[in-house]
Amino acid sequence: MTLKPYENMRSRTLSRLAALLSFTVVLPALTGCASQYGGDPEMAAEMAPEAQATFANPPGLHVNPPTPDPRVGLAPGLFDAGEAIWNLRMVSTTPPEAPFVGKTNSDLAFTGNYAIQGNYDGVQVWDISDPANPTSVVTHRCPASQSDVSVYDNLLFVSGEGMGGRLDCGDEGVQEAVSHHRLRGTRIFDITDIANPEYVANVQTCRGSHTHTVLKHPGDDDNVYIYVSGSAPVRPAEELAGCSGGMPDEDPNTALFRIEVIRVPLANPQAAAIVSSPRIFHDLVAPPQHGPAPADIAEMEAARAAGAFVIEVQGQAMVLPGAFVQPQLDSIVNARGGEGPATAADSTALRDQISSMIAEAMGGGGGDGDGPAPGPTQCHDITVYPAIGLAGGACGGYGLLLDISDPANPTRLAAVADSNFSYWHSATFNNDGSAVMFTDEWGGGGGPKCRASDPMEWGANAVFTIEDGEMIFRSYYKLPAAQTSLENCVAHNGSLIPIPGRDIMIQGWYQGGISLIDWTDPDNPVEIAFHDRGPTNAERMAMGGSWSVYWYNGVIVNSEIARGLDIFELVPSDLLTQNEIDAANSVQLRQLNSQGQPIFEWPATFALAKAYLDQLERWHGMTAPQVASARAALAQAESASGSARRDALRSLAATLSGQAAGAADSDKVEDLVDAVERLANGG
Repeated sequence: MTLKPYENMRSRTLSRLAALLSFTVVLPALTGCASQYGGDPEMAAEMAPEAQATFANPPGLHVNPPTPDPRVGLAPGLFDAGEAIWNLRMVSTTPPEAPFVGKTNSDLAFTGNYAIQGNYDGVQVWDISDPANPTSVVTHRCPASQSDVSVYDNLLFVSGEGMGGRLDCGDEGVQEAVSHHRLRGTRIFDITDIANPEYVANVQTCRGSHTHTVLKHPGDDDNVYIYVSGSAPVRPAEELAGCSGGMPDEDPNTALFRIEVIRVPLANPQAAAIVSSPRIFHDLVAPPQHGPAPADIAEMEAARAAGAFVIEVQGQAMVLPGAFVQPQLDSIVNARGGEGPATAADSTALRDQISSMIAEAMGGGGGDGDGPAPGPTQCHDITVYPAIGLAGGACGGYGLLLDISDPANPTRLAAVADSNFSYWHSATFNNDGSAVMFTDEWGGGGGPKCRASDPMEWGANAVFTIEDGEMIFRSYYKLPAAQTSLENCVAHNGSLIPIPGRDIMIQGWYQGGISLIDWTDPDNPVEIAFHDRGPTNAERMAMGGSWSVYWYNGVIVNSEIARGLDIFELVPSDLLTQNEIDAANSVQLRQLNSQGQPIFEWPATFALAKAYLDQLERWHGMTAPQVASARAALAQAESASGSARRDALRSLAATLSGQAAGAADSDKVEDLVDAVERLANGG
């Protein structure tokens, strides 16, 4: 059997089952992007009573979204679907280049004027210097799902996890169960000439690289570090020496329950190598979980009644497609020397075979006797924030807070679990590092988890404040527009937008589209803009939607799984002023990896001062006369020049300083004073 990356997230699990049956590969976890749910829904409700009433508008932010929601009932289509947009402007939408049509687009990284888009078959580089007309620089074929991408200076890093990825980037795949041609790890390219990426090195890992995170530590100018999150089956030791899938009590060197840290010498990237394998999951036990949603229960009951082949994977009922089942049944018939169609006994044998393999892969059920089952064996994604020395680990059943002060040896500071969460997928800090938002990829990204009947706390984001090294739960946020059963939809990747004084994040929701979230008030995150399309297919579930969407130097770039690349701009509204947008766009980045979160620092501009004034007016942080007077004084200073401008700004700063103590929002007034003083001093 030739294994190729399926174009459906749910099928990632099936491909691993296929690997089991074809190669008898030990499978320690089936959850690269698959969900982990099962258990008591009533327990879930008891575990998070705070979920009630968390979807209200923040105080003072009066949101009046379009009614009825235009995202409901959009016409289907691949490149001609119906669209709905609010408080955003679409600048361009560009279909994939021919080699990647019908292939899965994945994550994004940015360098200079370029957007680098991962694809299960390689890497696409776009020149976005003209956002209205992105142009292809190179379509570089190099299969190995899922091609998570990151950059640092002239180096490009690409994750490889699939069984068919080859060291030589060939597209013929790998047929053997054990092969020294297989690539499962991280590739390194020199992109000094970005139109001609040069493959300079790779670092193989026991579980491959589903995602990775590049860390440039402020105390180390000679190296960058890569935190590798691998969720695939542990490869046999015959393929990569030292790999073991045993439980820790059987083998203390097991490839389970750890991440890999690769050190890349910048002067010699060919010498990149694993330098540590931190066991950041030590002592964690299996988290509480929720059961299936009402629509999922009904679907499985209907499938069983129709005679479909239904199995359980980590508590998730799954219908195996006929294209998978029939060849396996045929092999069982042939093995017993039979002829004709498979019998009921053959079907039972296949079900038992798969079930036993899953049980073995899970370590015989986990746990010691009556003790608790072990917790996660890997992270899905890690977001490092070097400016504050912390990282957020989205690690299957847990969200972790990590200390990265020693980049080669990250340590766990805190761990949180939540029965409403199925699969902790990614993390984003706010700019001052006082809060972190985790996403839950319930259903593995291939399921329709935004249906009207799905609980709002499942497949959502969870906001935590960071207090004395602990994470304190504050609220949930979920896409408020119900999607159809034909649309894979759940929380996925996004990034902060540098609106000064506010925590605003753009986020992809697969076929739920993109959502702009204000979570300045951690207790009340609220949507303030969106874009969505109808289903990619009118008759069946077909993958599509936003894998990831990130702000970069004034534009919002969306990696559309099936449709290519979208570019948006913010537009002013009563929720976001032009001054706030202009202040955000004054932040210019040289490169961006969303998982290597940069700290935003705003240059001294009149837009920044005006943005703070707009916010003080919106939230009544100063009296209306004070705001009006300050706005007039700022406008007068902007129209002046030289010493007249400097003197006017200094006079305004002095006036504002005198008003700060008595203001309703004294901190915001101090931010305004700082912006005005920096303007007066020439930046």
